[in-house]
Amino acid sequence: MSFPQYAAITIVCLLVGALVKASKLANKWIPIVCGAVGGLLGIAAVATGIADFPASDWLNGLAVGIFSGLAATGGYEAVHQLIKAGKAKKQSEAAK
Repeated sequence: MSFPQYAAITIVCLLVGALVKASKLANKWIPIVCGAVGGLLGIAAVATGIADFPASDWLNGLAVGIFSGLAATGGYEAVHQLIKAGKAKKQSEAAK
């Protein structure tokens, strides 16, 4: 298994998620869109025969892609929550 294939799908899905966030769609659709795009990219990776891709059939490619797409959403949310918690902590310390 190789990390770059996961990273490529995750980064593309992160960008797609940012586009969805900037659009008129509700934020609740971001994980679904990222998962779907990731799944399609996973199938495309299997179909094109990308070297060292961690799946050899379309079903596993779909699963790897969906996981990578959802990882983009989860990673974004984790960083966002850490930043938000840090700002809240600074504000509470400043209020003392």
